[in-house]
Amino acid sequence: MSYVIFGRAIKNEYLSLGILTTVFGGATLAMRGGKKDIPVAGQPLEKVKESVPIKAGSSEEEQFIKNFIAEAEKEEAKH
Repeated sequence: MSYVIFGRAIKNEYLSLGILTTVFGGATLAMRGGKKDIPVAGQPLEKVKESVPIKAGSSEEEQFIKNFIAEAEKEEAKH
């Protein structure tokens, strides 16, 4: 069986394949997500530190984490 579309006979197989490709291709493109700025090797250390988010519940907790990281870096620099 076939359908006449724009004056041409199109078989059911081609219609079903076209619809499935469109649906699954569109779903794949929609679920890809946006581009994320990922740190790349060779970037300055400061830029990498800025790109890594600190997920703290409060500003005090964020400050504590930043101080902890700074102290750990000082200890690492001594060795």
